[in-house]
Amino acid sequence: MNDSAPTSDLLSLVIPVYNERESLAALHQEISEVAKTLPERVEMIFIDDGSKDGSWEIIRELAASDDRVRGIKFRRNFGKAAALAAGFASARGTIVLTMDADLQDDPHEIPHFLEALRGGLDVVNGWKKVRHDPWHKVFPSRVFNKFLSVLTGVHLHDHNCGMKAYRSEVLKEVYLYGELHRFVPVLAFARGYRVGELVIQHRARKYGQSKYGWKRFIKGALDVLTIRLLTGFGRRPMHLIGAWGLSFIAIAMFGFFLLLVNLLVRQIEAGAGAGPFTQMVALILSVGFGLLGVQCLLAGLLAEMTVARKWLDQTPYSVSDQTP
Repeated sequence: MNDSAPTSDLLSLVIPVYNERESLAALHQEISEVAKTLPERVEMIFIDDGSKDGSWEIIRELAASDDRVRGIKFRRNFGKAAALAAGFASARGTIVLTMDADLQDDPHEIPHFLEALRGGLDVVNGWKKVRHDPWHKVFPSRVFNKFLSVLTGVHLHDHNCGMKAYRSEVLKEVYLYGELHRFVPVLAFARGYRVGELVIQHRARKYGQSKYGWKRFIKGALDVLTIRLLTGFGRRPMHLIGAWGLSFIAIAMFGFFLLLVNLLVRQIEAGAGAGPFTQMVALILSVGFGLLGVQCLLAGLLAEMTVARKWLDQTPYSVSDQTP
């Protein structure tokens, strides 16, 4: 968030943009219509995340014709988390609302988010209860949301929804890197903030195409492990790693004990062949490789923690241009 004190009567809309040239003017018009009905003033922050379709030219035109619009242009595509981080750092309002630029998020839902915040929530997560996406996107998303809710204790139906509203103080305590933008409500909940959700209208995509592919599901599974470590064991990783380590040591000692007993009772008789012994070696090697895999996984999680701490004082994006 901006280091200066947030403006109490200002609502900041943070909108990441990646190849959405066709929808920007229509989105701006809809937001302008909704802004007329709000008691708060509105600022629109468009972050061009390395678009190649001329989106930045549209953003500059909007900023030149409307002083409520500001734009930030990245030198290349740094990802949605970096775009949101840049928008949060630039936001001046006490309430920050994020939404996608593809017109699938309905700006007419903005008053409902504000009402939910006035009701006492610190974070309001959108829930696209009726989705206009293909089944191969909807089904895995529902499985992911259910798993994440159970694992983190933050029971939301649509963690992936891009339309969310925050009190500005929340964003001062949540740092984004990688693809952790989907987990801001979880990170906020871990800091003691009140998190809720709101059913919103989801519209079919009118322009462009989805930016997500099958790789998103693999990355999402790894990010879930990361977020569980950061929120559950971020300040006491030894409780997790130490418990696993002791368990593996116990298994190793038990396997060694069985092997020792096997040798002492001479189950493998001289000249009887090495069949049982070969099987035992294979078992030990299998267990060894399994432990190696777990160690690699834990090393990856520890690396995530290191990156999270290291980047606290670094900017995860590079800006090449911005509007006043």
